[in-house]
Amino acid sequence: MIELPEAFINKMEELLGEQYSGFIESYNERANQGLTVNTLKIDIKIFLSMAPFDLTPVPWSKDGFYYGYRDRPGKHPYYDAGLYYIQEPSAMAPARLLDVKPGHKVLDLCAAPGGKAFQLAADLKGRGFIIANEIDAARARVLGENLERMGVKNAVITRESPDRLAKVLPDYFDRILVDAPCSGEGMFRKNPEVRSMWSATLPDRCSRRQKDILGYAAQMLAPGGRMVYSTCTFSPEENEGVVDWFLKQHPEFSLVTVQGFDWFESGLPEWIAHNPELSKTYRLWPHRIKGEGHFIAVFERKLTGGPGSLPLFYKRWGLRKELSEYKSFIKENLYQDIDGPLYMHKDQLYLIPESLPDLSSLRVLRPGFNLGVLRKGRFIPSHALAMALKKQQAVQSIDFPGNSKEIRQYINGETLNGFKGKGWALVTVDGYSVGWARLSGGLMKNHYPKGLRRLLDNDINELL
Repeated sequence: MIELPEAFINKMEELLGEQYSGFIESYNERANQGLTVNTLKIDIKIFLSMAPFDLTPVPWSKDGFYYGYRDRPGKHPYYDAGLYYIQEPSAMAPARLLDVKPGHKVLDLCAAPGGKAFQLAADLKGRGFIIANEIDAARARVLGENLERMGVKNAVITRESPDRLAKVLPDYFDRILVDAPCSGEGMFRKNPEVRSMWSATLPDRCSRRQKDILGYAAQMLAPGGRMVYSTCTFSPEENEGVVDWFLKQHPEFSLVTVQGFDWFESGLPEWIAHNPELSKTYRLWPHRIKGEGHFIAVFERKLTGGPGSLPLFYKRWGLRKELSEYKSFIKENLYQDIDGPLYMHKDQLYLIPESLPDLSSLRVLRPGFNLGVLRKGRFIPSHALAMALKKQQAVQSIDFPGNSKEIRQYINGETLNGFKGKGWALVTVDGYSVGWARLSGGLMKNHYPKGLRRLLDNDINELL
């Protein structure tokens, strides 16, 4: 069994009583591994027919699957094509319980590294938008890379504190996810670093921060909206205790149970506060399900009043209607235009959601979908644009099989020989976009971003 903090062991033994033996025995077992299929790019049935992995469904996630212990999906070019997101199975649940529909305005308040934000964007199906917020700069960059790889076009990335967001966006969002920073006890089985950072005082310190974050999130939810609060810890101080505090502070909110999630245990009001309403929350236990430890509460706000009305971003900043370099690129390289308001920030061109509110007073890392850069009178398409395109949209494309040497060379940034044509070409793996190349003089010049280049296994057939 892995080495657990003694104070944690003592605490869980006291809390769990007769259930403790089953709980502690789960630490002798391997952590479960999962992936979420990217339905923005590929139909689930098609993915299952072509995926070279041993996949079984995650019961609480319509697009989630366990993969085998010998599988290495992170080493396969399908990963680079954004056909799936590697995600711990229990971590798939909060987004499913939020029940996002196309057209919703969604906020993921603590969004890095991006797995849940991607799930929510997939549920939007290109309609409405999501603001994915992450205050830490390094984590926000990882968030942006992940959403880019998944081909998400209607996401905005902000780097703001919850209180500043609440001032600008009151009573606004249809759905809010608060996957709060926590003591991480539910990740002890899979993450040694989290174990080493834990202390007996950490849950109480985390709970104070969680109350602040949740309180500001409540100010941004529109009447009639839904908000999910989740953690990956067992601590009652951070779970039922935070929810009990929140309900007392916000009588306009109530807990709701969601049909079809019978795999999860109820919350435990007897552990703290003794409020019977807390039994409407969810606990995910590693000895009861094939997943790590999580806690989830689903709130709804009473339908009193209407949603907030805010000035629109594009009306404040204006549209770019005449952009000859971009228009020329579209005409020469794509079979159809990309509809929507265009916004220029310095030399970067963005497509922004039409219903996006004015965010000019906030720190915005990405105001929308990055189309490319204008440089020396030329438009250079972004990697994000490539990742959101389908093969049939590109005038020129080069397709490599998933088990080929060439796709590994491309992802490693190499130039390839023996290609006809001239100009931009969309590079695909088994028909799914993975990046850009430029054809010239028989060469395929590599435009895969340098920061993403990596060596895949020398013998990719080991993965198949």
